[in-house]
Amino acid sequence: MKFLVISDIHGSAAYMKKALEAYALHKPDHILLLGDILYHGPRNPLPPDYNPQQVVAMLNPLADKITAVRGNCDAEVDQMLLNFDILRDCATIFFGGRRITATHGHLFPLDPPPHSFPGDIYLYGHIHIPVIRQENGITLLNPGSITLPKQNSPHTYGLLDENGFTIMTENHEVYQSLAF
Repeated sequence: MKFLVISDIHGSAAYMKKALEAYALHKPDHILLLGDILYHGPRNPLPPDYNPQQVVAMLNPLADKITAVRGNCDAEVDQMLLNFDILRDCATIFFGGRRITATHGHLFPLDPPPHSFPGDIYLYGHIHIPVIRQENGITLLNPGSITLPKQNSPHTYGLLDENGFTIMTENHEVYQSLAF
């Protein structure tokens, strides 16, 4: 099984199109959205091609393939437009003999890494910076932001399968990877 992992779209139709290119190229079985799907938030600049309604139109046809978690910029009004659940704080995924906790990252501190969450992989977004790190027996994975990267990181998304996690640039080139 293969997952396309996308975080922090923030309503950008242009970068949602890039994510759909990745979907067509990599042919994942499932899509994980790690929050901040439609709204850009008061602390972020207006993203390129900001068009939440167009992002909705691109995501809803894929609703049966999407698992999403709530980001700090997501709200009940967003849920009214989307045909898949975005209001859960965490999702637990079992595959490849691993238990993965997926969350946006704003509710649970990462410094030090969480010790109380169930699982051996902690998948999160929120910080807009790609991360692959192992600490205290926990693998921390962040695909970065497809739309608004920070700290000079590129626009990125992730691919997760039984063999590992790969962070890809918007141009579909490998940025970082970790084999399991």
